[in-house]
Amino acid sequence: MPGNSVQVYPPAEDTRLLLEAAQKEMRPGDRVLEVGTGSGYIAAALARDADVVATDINPHAVAAARNEGVTIIRADLFAGIRGPFDLVIFNPPYLPTREEERIDDWLEYALDGGETGREVIGRFAKDLNRVLAPAGRILIIVSSLTGVNEVCHLFRKEGYCVEIVSRAPVFDCEELVVMRCIPE
Repeated sequence: MPGNSVQVYPPAEDTRLLLEAAQKEMRPGDRVLEVGTGSGYIAAALARDADVVATDINPHAVAAARNEGVTIIRADLFAGIRGPFDLVIFNPPYLPTREEERIDDWLEYALDGGETGREVIGRFAKDLNRVLAPAGRILIIVSSLTGVNEVCHLFRKEGYCVEIVSRAPVFDCEELVVMRCIPE
């Protein structure tokens, strides 16, 4: 059986870009929820200046985040979590994945965004208002492979204003995009 580190999404370009955006977005006194924390890298960094709670469905990620001192709950997105949170951060599984590309292990939860790359993002957007404070903000990172306009549409359909706050090229044909969503 592979070790825990193989089963947990390691900090990468998307992690660092989302952390940078979160550090700029955070306000004093914010209550922060990081959904799908993975290694706990972002939550641990933000916890120095805020009250941060994290979730992850992957038990290996939960253990890794706890080792980083993160307050974490094993959950699918924010099932069983009570808000309100002023800032919700999410690095979702955003890669478009066909059935034959599935890897069938815990790491798949961090990578497999379904056929369009937007399956988990859609579930997140639909249930988000349950944990978000009335003037709360959301930061979510996606890949250009996921369809940035389509992701914006998912959030607008749920009543959020969406703006792109940062971008970074990765590889030759892909760009990472951090979106800031706020209730209309």
